[in-house]
Amino acid sequence: MDTEYHTRLLAYIAAHHIACEHLVFDQSTHSVTEAAAAAGVTPQDFVKSICLISKSGGVAIAIVKGEDRADRQAVQQVLGIGKLSIASPDEMLRKTGYPAGGTPPFGFDATFVMDERVLEKSLVYAGGGSQNALIRIAPGEIQRVSGAVSAKIRQG
Repeated sequence: MDTEYHTRLLAYIAAHHIACEHLVFDQSTHSVTEAAAAAGVTPQDFVKSICLISKSGGVAIAIVKGEDRADRQAVQQVLGIGKLSIASPDEMLRKTGYPAGGTPPFGFDATFVMDERVLEKSLVYAGGGSQNALIRIAPGEIQRVSGAVSAKIRQG
């Protein structure tokens, strides 16, 4: 089943000329801690794609650094929308087409918001389509492809 996710993501990457590297591991990359161990880097080298759902069923993706947590109220303010709730793993799969822990920061219908601190990094690791894959990519490339607005959306 992971092959289906990888195939879809790789096709999107090729079709949109995205400069990134797709990495597949033998071990889980579901959590930032597991992903950092698999890639041999630190949690500070990661971004997470937090899937948020509006009452009308719309999808917002909050992209934050691996050590940060998304502030739902800040995302709501930036996007000018009502209450957002964190998607369940089943909702994430249904809404994005990718499993929790492997959701890439682009490649599906959603509104994307990137925390401004993500842009401080030259390269980051993000979900690579499955729970054992990552992509290595420049934050500016994520922003270009996803159309993410940049704002302070992390807690604290």
